[in-house]
Amino acid sequence: MGKYSVIEEKALYNYNHKLMIDSLEEKVSVFLDEPNINDNDDDDYEDYGGFDESGDANFEDYSIERDLFWESQQALLQEVVERSSVTGKKLREEINKIIESAKESTICNCHNHKSNACIITCLRQRVVRLLCQKGLDATLCTSKWNHTKKFPGGKHEYIEVTVSTSGRKKQITYIIELEFQDQFEIAKACEEYKKLISQLPKYYIGKADYLSAIVNVVCESAKRSMKEKKIHMGPWRKTSFMQMKWSSTCSAPIAEFSSRQSHDSCSHLSTLTVT
Repeated sequence: MGKYSVIEEKALYNYNHKLMIDSLEEKVSVFLDEPNINDNDDDDYEDYGGFDESGDANFEDYSIERDLFWESQQALLQEVVERSSVTGKKLREEINKIIESAKESTICNCHNHKSNACIITCLRQRVVRLLCQKGLDATLCTSKWNHTKKFPGGKHEYIEVTVSTSGRKKQITYIIELEFQDQFEIAKACEEYKKLISQLPKYYIGKADYLSAIVNVVCESAKRSMKEKKIHMGPWRKTSFMQMKWSSTCSAPIAEFSSRQSHDSCSHLSTLTVT
């Protein structure tokens, strides 16, 4: 390849990089306004610019496009996470302290206490109890969905906290997910994807719209990673499936916990209306 061709490609890369940064604000807004824009069932095997190894030009075009994609996703996710972290900062700090306090205690007394699923369920219950003791309106919620042709059936448990704004004119609901990073782990992901999800907080504490935007970015990145690794993307990795995990409607606060109460397979101790 000639000297000028290399210069031209570098110039094109720099130009595209500038366009990526300039459009970041617009793309963040789109993700916040359109929760499921990246969930196309027909393009699981979309061509992401694969290259012919016999042609250096094709390889360099693919490399430039790939770098731009992952840089864009990193910047976009960072922007959304930072925006989310600013909202309700004092409340989030208090909730984080409560979570750490709950983890320090003996949190699981049921017969299946060695099960990870049991341990995290008991942790959620203790976090809700401590939140309520602090005077917060905390609710343990369970999202459930039936098996369909598109998705396997399942359920997911998380916490909601409802707070009033100054003047009590409006109530805001915050979602608390204690296994946030774990929701997006992929065994054979590319290094760029691993780096991307390392930006995620260990616990998610924030509004539903920011959570939705994060899910959009990460699921789009998961799709790209699995395409690069030539791995089929299961339906449980798709945006619309992930969104269902935090979609329950909880109409009643959690009941008082009894420290002596045992439970088979960590059944819930609250009465909830879920849709």
